[in-house]
Amino acid sequence: MHFYLHLKLRTTYTLFQNAPSAVQLLNMNEKDKKPDPLSEKAKEFQVHRNPKKPTKNIPEAYAEHTHKHVQDFIDKELHERAGRAEEELIRGFHAIREYPKSVTFFGSARFEENHPYYQRARELSRRICEMGYAVITGGGPGIMEAGNRGSKEVCGYSVGFNIELPNEQVINPYVSHGVDFHYFFTRKVSLAFSAEVYLFFPGGFGTLDEFFEILTLMQTKKIPPVPVICIGSEFWDPLNSFICKTQLGSFGTISASDANLYKVMDGDEYILKVIQEAKLRNEYL
Repeated sequence: MHFYLHLKLRTTYTLFQNAPSAVQLLNMNEKDKKPDPLSEKAKEFQVHRNPKKPTKNIPEAYAEHTHKHVQDFIDKELHERAGRAEEELIRGFHAIREYPKSVTFFGSARFEENHPYYQRARELSRRICEMGYAVITGGGPGIMEAGNRGSKEVCGYSVGFNIELPNEQVINPYVSHGVDFHYFFTRKVSLAFSAEVYLFFPGGFGTLDEFFEILTLMQTKKIPPVPVICIGSEFWDPLNSFICKTQLGSFGTISASDANLYKVMDGDEYILKVIQEAKLRNEYL
């Protein structure tokens, strides 16, 4: 409560220190001899307009103390957040280092067990695990659960990077090696870190966010070219058309090579072949 009171006082102080609009309005009204009550009231909060005459409501010493209090609080928060982000990244990287060959699954958290894409992700995960690859997911329900489930059924283990959300998303029961994340960006970095192939099933905003994040990293050469496979042409074809026809064709906002950073595929055999032929990444070694 004290913090919010101090913050409110500091905000008021800063507003009238930096913004001359109230004074300008006051001068205009004085010329017209029609004082504006709001402008008159504003004079009480102008701490530094006249350094020799402190405000009636907020003494200058108290304003300086409040500023220091708020600044100390912000510094403490920044250090704590930076430390937490660093800790999450380290835990994520250490978890991935245990699996030199991996495939990351992305997709909707809303698909139930009886959904065709859930069943497909589960079966594909089983076959990928049989090939000697670890399956890594976001650790939640839907496609993530299906990926972890298939891997757990065949290999006895699966990896999940769960995100703490207000709706209390919990890690799915098929994750044997799990890491919890508070920040989305640290989770995204960990999910994208050193996988041999990325599989994207149909999904919502989060799936598309992760999809374009990885494309951008490859486009800007922050990571080497890695196979990105979009599974389900019925879902991905409209987006693919927008990228190729609108972004590339009509507006030229991407290069021709950018449209080749991903592939839309439906056949599992083709997908497994791409995984089998994918180059082993070793950035973490």
